[in-house]
Amino acid sequence: MKVTWLGHACFVLEGSKTVVIDPFLVGNPLAPVKPGDLKADVVLVTHGHGDHLGDAVEIARNNDCPVVAIHELSRILSSKGVEAVGMNIGGTAKVSGVSVTMVKAFHSADVEEDGGIISAGDPAGFVVEMDGVRVYHCGDTDVFMDMQLIGELYSPDVMLVPIGGWYTMGIREAVKAVELVKPKYVVPMHYNTFPVIETDPEEFKKAVEERVEGVEVKILRPGESLEVQ
Repeated sequence: MKVTWLGHACFVLEGSKTVVIDPFLVGNPLAPVKPGDLKADVVLVTHGHGDHLGDAVEIARNNDCPVVAIHELSRILSSKGVEAVGMNIGGTAKVSGVSVTMVKAFHSADVEEDGGIISAGDPAGFVVEMDGVRVYHCGDTDVFMDMQLIGELYSPDVMLVPIGGWYTMGIREAVKAVELVKPKYVVPMHYNTFPVIETDPEEFKKAVEERVEGVEVKILRPGESLEVQ
C-alpha cells in the first residue's frame, strides 16, 4: 500500500483500491493537489468539521463513489446527492472492497449548514484494511487509554496521528498514543496548516524514538508517500 499525505489530516491510501480520508484541499494552504485531481473508490470522513469534511462531496461526485461517515453525518451527506454509507463506533463495513472499522475519537463534531451549526453525530477514527495492510487514522482526538485496545484488536501497521495541539493532542499526548497502539510506522498529521497548530515534527520523532521501541516515525511533506508491504 502507498500512503500519501496531502496536508492537514488528508491521506490517500492506494493499493487494489484507492481510499481518500478527510479531503480538506480547498482552503488548505499546504495541499499540493485540487479535488479534481483525485481518483477514489471510497472517501472516509472522520467528522463534519470543515477541515475534515472538506471536499468529500465533490470528490465523491467526480468519482461516483461512496462516502463513509458516522450515521448522522451520512444522512446529511445523502441529502447532497452522494452515496453515503453510515456506520457507528465499533462497527466494520466492507465498502468498495475495502474493510473499514470505525473507532473512538475524543473531539467535537458538527456541521455548518445553511449558515447555522447542526449536530452531526460523534467524531471517529478509522482502521482501514486493504491488501493485508492496516492503517489507523486517529481522526481529531486526544489520547485515551482505549487506544491500547485498538492496538491489540487491529494491530495497525501504520498510525496517522495528530500532533498540532490546540484542537487535538500535541506532541506529549501523541507520543503516549503511539506507546499505547505500537504500530510499525507512525506518520504525524494535523500540524503546521495554520499558525495556531504550528509544531516541530522532528521533536515528535525524537520523543517517539526515545520512548517507544520498534516504531519508525515517517515525517512526510505534503505530497510525499510511505510504501508499506
